[in-house]
Amino acid sequence: MIRVLLVHDACLVRSVLADWLRREPDLGVYDSPWRAAPGRVRSLRPDVCAADLEYTGRYGIPPLNELSGRGGDRPPRLLVLAGADRPGLLRRAAEAGALGYVDKAGPPERLVHGIRQVAAGERFVDDSLGFGFLKAAQMPLTGRELSVLSLAAQGASIDEIAGSLHLSRGTVRNYLAAITRKTGARNRIDAIRISQGEGWL
Repeated sequence: MIRVLLVHDACLVRSVLADWLRREPDLGVYDSPWRAAPGRVRSLRPDVCAADLEYTGRYGIPPLNELSGRGGDRPPRLLVLAGADRPGLLRRAAEAGALGYVDKAGPPERLVHGIRQVAAGERFVDDSLGFGFLKAAQMPLTGRELSVLSLAAQGASIDEIAGSLHLSRGTVRNYLAAITRKTGARNRIDAIRISQGEGWL
């Protein structure tokens, strides 16, 4: 029996999908919204976490590293439900060690196949996500630029960003100018909008 934790913030979608997966005799399926998922990982110790990359929490970036099951003997294998239209989220999933990538626009049978393959320790990637991965490899912002932009998205001033990241005000201004240029934005607000739309932020 493969123990699966389905993580999705849309209650109706999560319930329907979990019920559909429970029809498979080799899957033991549990479900959770993102905010409760780390605790469920620790208590259930699933073999596979199938997590939707759309996250309703702060800034829309899913806390994938919190599904690593710290404290357990073996962390669950991570499979994500994704779309090619937000390549930044695909990149974050790869950085978090996801083994499987299922296109949310595909048939549900692909999810079942992906769960079984990931549970066996094999990589699973829907072909339709290939373009998203190509775009993810071209993400223009550095980690430091993302940190600066993330604080700006929270409404932090240049002085506050400088204090939080131990930078000078001039350095923060230089980072914001580089971010605006690299994203093709008109200004800081536009850069935040573009970065959120791509799943970088």
